Amino acid sequence: MKYISTRGQAPVLSFEDAILAGLATDGGLYVPETLPQFSQEEIASWAGLSYQELAFKVMAPFVDGEIPDDDLRELIANTYSTFRHDAIAPLVQTAHNEFILELFQGPTLAFKDFALQFLGNLLDYVLKKRDQRVVIMGATSGDTGSAAIEGCRHSDNVDIFILHPHNRVSEVQRRQMTTVLENNVFNIALKGNFDDCQNMVKASFGDQSFLPEGRQLVAVNSINWARIMAQIVYYFYAGLALGAPHRPVAFSVPTGNFGDIFAGYLASRMGLPVDQLVIGTNANDILHRCISANDHSLHQLVHSLSPSMDIMVSSNFERMLFDLYDRDGAAINKLMTDFKATGNLKLSDSALTKARELFTSYRLDDDEMVRVIADVWEHTEYLLDPHTAIGVEAARKTRRRQDIPMVCLATAHPAKFPEAVRKAGYPQDPPLPHHMADLFEREERYAVQDNELSAVQQFMKDNIRQ
Repeated sequence: MKYISTRGQAPVLSFEDAILAGLATDGGLYVPETLPQFSQEEIASWAGLSYQELAFKVMAPFVDGEIPDDDLRELIANTYSTFRHDAIAPLVQTAHNEFILELFQGPTLAFKDFALQFLGNLLDYVLKKRDQRVVIMGATSGDTGSAAIEGCRHSDNVDIFILHPHNRVSEVQRRQMTTVLENNVFNIALKGNFDDCQNMVKASFGDQSFLPEGRQLVAVNSINWARIMAQIVYYFYAGLALGAPHRPVAFSVPTGNFGDIFAGYLASRMGLPVDQLVIGTNANDILHRCISANDHSLHQLVHSLSPSMDIMVSSNFERMLFDLYDRDGAAINKLMTDFKATGNLKLSDSALTKARELFTSYRLDDDEMVRVIADVWEHTEYLLDPHTAIGVEAARKTRRRQDIPMVCLATAHPAKFPEAVRKAGYPQDPPLPHHMADLFEREERYAVQDNELSAVQQFMKDNIRQ
């Protein structure tokens, strides 16, 4: 399996090299040259597999033997051994043919654990094999950072620097990152928003001359292909649990950076019968505007009660555009260059038609989201986090068929967002799981930095271990 850039001008890489590269040298994102295809008979034969066994079936073709099968199985087993629920991704029913896929059973209570615990183990394996040390630089709107830190905190071959927008993540999200005191973990609170953090990461990948000789940056954001690959698995897992491939399944995904729903699109391309993919957005609705009105223009970022989705530039949307434009790297290069220059992007007629065949979308503001949390609690005594509430309402407003199971992806535990839950009338802050019950008593360590690339890079340079 070879990996190519969405912009068509970077070297073709192997799986391991693509994982270590992160962003391609031409500014594009790596995608597999071809997608594995599974027949309906093969998918049906997976019914009853454990999550770990299914993960091996789905991911092995992307690795294509670069990691021996037994080693890959061990990496997968180690990854999901830290999850609190034996089902790994349990389903809970909240209405007729409506299900919540709980993706918050990992160590940091967010769906990012599915990919980042795996990526941490994978990087450790590859770097030890190559006797190589790297620097991880990532941006987070709340959940990626803690999951990445948890996945990499024990790696001697990694120094990890995570940027989060200062005072724009929840206290639980911040403390999950800043209370990890290992000497290879560095948290930076940037005086800006998530897009500022993400732009700083992209600029640093484009020019890595500030790093000590012999070091390179590795991405943990969803620009890293391994994250997308790991997320494909739970679409198959949920689909099989609800009768696929003998009947289709629909999915609704609260969407910020587009990586999670892109994994669902890939699952459908690989053979899972997906009837509908719903994009749910908050007030930062560039993806909803793009699908509904062909308006992919930058607006002022809104600080919301669903902070993990406070994103205006969805990095993984470029991977989707690559397919919508028939994998024409030159076209994507021009499209993204123009978007960076003008802050505006319009899809061609054919690309827009394809996008609307693949996706429906819906937008919720904070008041609507809070009402959904209250409504679902009143009728089911099931407590949603604010992001999941957006996915649930997007599903209910855009659902095409009641006879097809609708799976709403629960991307985080409600305890991470007590402000939103209290506004919905819940009588107390939702309790944290027992393994982090003392979170608010733990020592914190982080550096507040001005929104200046040179200052952040100097901080990194000063703190990278020799």
